[in-house]
Amino acid sequence: MPMSDVSMFHLHSEYDTAGDQEQAIDKLMEQIESGQERCVLMGVTGSGKTFAMANIIQRLGLPTLILSHNKTLARQLWQEMSELFPENAVEYFVSYYDYYQPEAYLPNRDLYIDKELQMNERIEQERFSTVASLVTRPDVITVGTVSAIYGLNPPEAFQESYLHLQVGEAREPQDVMRDLVEMQYRRTTGDIARGDVRLRGEVLDVWMPSRDDPIRIRFGWDGIEKITVCEAVSWEPLDDFEEAWIHPKEFYMTSEERFLQAIEDIEDELDERINFYEREGRDLEAHRIEQRTKFDLEMLRETGSCKGVENYSMHFDGRQPGDRPYCLLDFYRYCAESY
Repeated sequence: MPMSDVSMFHLHSEYDTAGDQEQAIDKLMEQIESGQERCVLMGVTGSGKTFAMANIIQRLGLPTLILSHNKTLARQLWQEMSELFPENAVEYFVSYYDYYQPEAYLPNRDLYIDKELQMNERIEQERFSTVASLVTRPDVITVGTVSAIYGLNPPEAFQESYLHLQVGEAREPQDVMRDLVEMQYRRTTGDIARGDVRLRGEVLDVWMPSRDDPIRIRFGWDGIEKITVCEAVSWEPLDDFEEAWIHPKEFYMTSEERFLQAIEDIEDELDERINFYEREGRDLEAHRIEQRTKFDLEMLRETGSCKGVENYSMHFDGRQPGDRPYCLLDFYRYCAESY
């Protein structure tokens, strides 16, 4: 991808480069522009390596991913980059599990232990914000961890699931509500939280998981009259917009056509596995996989999801056996190709 002549990143700092920083920045830029894949910036603690990298990000003008080996350092880097680039999308992408115990099976006791987990709502919001930024704007800096290579939905599926609303558009509030419920938003009539949608007369409130503040959409005789971002507690107006792009409530979304095809593919694979176990004389395993998978299929048809739905991601993504899952790196590919 070629470097931009005019950077979309705007570095804010009361200090300028000093000492060997300018020389190091120029040398790294020379290496990057010559096509060198691996470039190293070395320096002692406190020598301004983060500031030097921020200058390189500004000069390159490309969507940037910064990887850290732990959450603590990632948060520190995110804080520093947020202060240096207040006009740009500086995102934070790490694991949203505060606690995770994987599922297990003890064959000597014939005991299955279900997985246990506790999710961090704030980090989940920041992960949503990351993927939402990458499919809607080019000036993105993400600070993340190894979670960047863990499975996500294809970026194209996430983008296709967006709902675009515009002031003056001839839409009925009930129709918009129906669209949002199909995007997995939870309808409520009381207090609203992230991932909820509420309709009161001609006013529709929706709170995307990636935002700190909900959106209020006011309808009139001719359709959408006003789109306002409101303060989460007092509902005081913060800003008005001419349009809004509302992303799905869940990371894992797919089209109806892809969903139905995935159901067929899961059934085909189930038949193959049952036949395999029966040929091996393992009737117990055949019975268990049939029972569990058919229960999952029933839940998928009734609710659109099931426990452990990520185990069927290959079918919902349309991948072939052996293909790697989609991850955050694919969102960077999508961002680069789009902008």
